[in-house]
Amino acid sequence: MLQKMKTRLKEQKGLTLIELLAVIVILAIIAAIAIPAIGKLIDNTKKDAIISNAQQMESAAKTYISAERNFKIPGDITLDELINKGYLDEFDDPDTKQAYTNEQKQNSKVVVSKNTTTNNTEYKVVLKGERGIDTATKASAITRGEIK
Repeated sequence: MLQKMKTRLKEQKGLTLIELLAVIVILAIIAAIAIPAIGKLIDNTKKDAIISNAQQMESAAKTYISAERNFKIPGDITLDELINKGYLDEFDDPDTKQAYTNEQKQNSKVVVSKNTTTNNTEYKVVLKGERGIDTATKASAITRGEIK
């Protein structure tokens, strides 16, 4: 029995060098296709997180205005102010995976104004970060293309 196994093992052949190279080339082609696709997927996920942060800021600003009777429209509410007064929990910059710096929190804001035609209150967000929203834009209208 042991002799039969030894004979069988000797009869089996391994992969030839050509077969091995073919497998390596196929894996390299698959990697060349997959890596950029995964990179784009990660980039889009970070942009979606930035949009979500902007929407949270807008929602917190609406609550802030309802609760703070002294707020004058038009006016700005900084991210720092929303966090310090408890209207918004601190969130991380999706690119750095760390909390926004004090400077970024002071420069990120919700611009609150009145639409003179409809007399409705409008909210536009500026969110500074590694990438962000530099132009005051309504949170629901922000697209991935508007983020650096």
